[in-house]
Amino acid sequence: MDSAVLLDLLGNENRRRILRLLSQKPCYVTEISEYLGVSPKAVIDHLRKLEEAGLIESRTDDQRRKYFNITRSLRLEVDVSPHGFGAKSAYPASSTLDMSGRCPHLSLDGVATNGSSEAEHDAAESDRSDIEELAAEFGRLQSLDRELSLAQRWVHGRLTETLDELTERTGIDADCQFYAKILAAIVDTDGSTEAVEAALTAPPEAVDQALSRLADAGILSYDDGQWRIR
Repeated sequence: MDSAVLLDLLGNENRRRILRLLSQKPCYVTEISEYLGVSPKAVIDHLRKLEEAGLIESRTDDQRRKYFNITRSLRLEVDVSPHGFGAKSAYPASSTLDMSGRCPHLSLDGVATNGSSEAEHDAAESDRSDIEELAAEFGRLQSLDRELSLAQRWVHGRLTETLDELTERTGIDADCQFYAKILAAIVDTDGSTEAVEAALTAPPEAVDQALSRLADAGILSYDDGQWRIR
C-alpha cells in the first residue's frame, strides 16, 4: 500500500481507535459505535474507507450480524529529520525467507530462521510440546522486537548526527544526504565514476555534477580513474 495513502487514512483518530479495537477482536458496528462514542453512520463511513484500503474485511455470522476484522499485518515507518522526510509501508516477509546473510549488522541468535539455525533450534526444542515451543518463540520475538525498536531509534539519531557533522565539515547544506551517499559509495566501491553511479539510484548526470562540486570544494581528488576523499 502506498505510504501517503496510509498516512492520510490513519490521520483520523477514530480510524486509529477502530484499528486498535479490531486488533483485540472482531467487532460489529454497534459495538464499535459504543466504544468510540460516535454514531453508527459515522462508524460505517470509517469502516468503508478502511475496507476499501484493504486494511479490514467483514464476515456475517449465523444471525446475519456483520463482523469486521483486520485483514493482515502491515508496517508503516516514518522518518523525520533535519536532512529529510520519508515514509514507507511494507507487509511482513514470509516465514520462509532465508535471513542468513541478509542482515550483516544484526545478530539473530536465538531466533529461528529457515536456515541451519532453524534445524538447531528444532533439535534443542524437541522435548517441548508444540504450544510450549510457540510460546517460547513468541517471547523471544517480543524481546527482539523491543531491541529492534531501540536499535532503529539509535540508528536514526546517529544518522542525523553524522549528517550534521558532514554538513559542517564539507560546507554543503543543500542535498547533504545525497552528497553523503556519494561519499559513502566512494568508500564502499573502487571509487570509479561507474561504480559510484551504480551504487546510487540517481541520474548519472546528477552524480557527475555532485562529484565535480565535491572536487571543486577540495573534498575529492580524481587520480588514475578513481575518486578519493582528501
